[in-house]
Amino acid sequence: MPTHVYAERRARVCAALREAGGGIAVLPTAPERTRNADSEHPYRHDSAFYYLTGFSEPGAWLVLDATGRSLLLCRPKDEEREIWDGYRLGPEAAPGELGVDEALPLDALDTVLPQRLADRPAVWFPFGGCEGLGSRVEGWLAAVRARSHAGVEAPTQQRDLALLLDEQRLFKDAHEIALMRRAGEIGAAGHVRAMRASRPGLREYQLEAELLHEFRRSGGSGPAYNSIVAAGRNACILHYAAGNAELKAGELCLIDAGCEYGSYASDITRSFPVDGRYTAPQRALYELVLAAQEAAIAHTRPGARKMDSHWAAVRTLSAGLLDLGLLDRNTQGGVDDVVASAAYRRFYMHGTGHWLGLDVHDAGEYLALDEAPVEQPDGLGGIAIKKPSRRLQPGMVVTIEPGLYVRPAPDVPERYWHIGIRIEDDALVTPDGCELLSRGVPVQPDEIEALMRG
Repeated sequence: MPTHVYAERRARVCAALREAGGGIAVLPTAPERTRNADSEHPYRHDSAFYYLTGFSEPGAWLVLDATGRSLLLCRPKDEEREIWDGYRLGPEAAPGELGVDEALPLDALDTVLPQRLADRPAVWFPFGGCEGLGSRVEGWLAAVRARSHAGVEAPTQQRDLALLLDEQRLFKDAHEIALMRRAGEIGAAGHVRAMRASRPGLREYQLEAELLHEFRRSGGSGPAYNSIVAAGRNACILHYAAGNAELKAGELCLIDAGCEYGSYASDITRSFPVDGRYTAPQRALYELVLAAQEAAIAHTRPGARKMDSHWAAVRTLSAGLLDLGLLDRNTQGGVDDVVASAAYRRFYMHGTGHWLGLDVHDAGEYLALDEAPVEQPDGLGGIAIKKPSRRLQPGMVVTIEPGLYVRPAPDVPERYWHIGIRIEDDALVTPDGCELLSRGVPVQPDEIEALMRG
């Protein structure tokens, strides 16, 4: 993205700092992580840091001042290390390349921060997710306090930078939306490739390989999260990792996989027949989940609350579970009773969606913090008094992912045993409703069967 996009984001954070009373914001990127011995995990920068800089090298820090100034501290140029590890931008080139006001070598951090924090009212930094950062900040503050005899005052407040930054990240700009559309296209293409490759006798890891091939072939950096490829009864395990289970005729395969493109994620789930044709029980449950997703999509629009789509899906699923005999009207009652008692949670135990962006479970508050608490279902069969969910607005991106997971039980018709189905798409909230970014892979059962026959 152009450097001015990141400069505008930094300027908004600085303006928010001023509105909140001033101070200095400090944000590190993610550290490198050892995998084993002298091997490292593939490096992935911190999302919030990247959002404000577009800089993907490890070992960097960003310092923002309420006055509007930005400072980057990064690794210095080192010809010998660059032979082994690759090119480094270096502090001399950083202002011109990244648009920051100033850049210094990384080893200046512990000298510069006490200077920048002197006589400032607050220090802002992310409270969660940055191991050891709190202790580092305390060290800088101690250095400032040591100068109190010279009339220097240390910040009296430590505040969570996420309170300012997460709200900005929740609303995607045009550059982000373009990247997320492409991530959705590549993710969908991976699912199509896996469906076409599916046949009895393959292993889950072989379908996972099809996904990875398409993600990288099409320019993605790889999967946005650990791909779920679950054959047969494994689909009833929500976070199942692709293993070596065999795909069998007459069973379903559930794939929950997304591509990362330009650091932005897609998140897509499809449940398809291994041999290309749904059985009658599989189709009945699949069409019910699809109807629940359609109900949720209809409630994904500006002005609707975030949880409206969830409860629309829950009501649709509850009605279908009663109609199909998985829940008993004589003991569970009607739809209202099933929802109130949370009896549906036996088969549907997760939420219907989450924010999506640089992270798969992206930054952003889910509650309307400026509204009064109200009575509402707690999802466990009771009533809680808590803040309502926030209202959707254009620019938000959310997943829509209802599902059903049927495990064997004496009171459950055997024809539905071991069937796990989830259908998930990525939705951009628009002024008129929502745009599905991931429908490059079919979702209607007839279309899925036709694709697999082809």
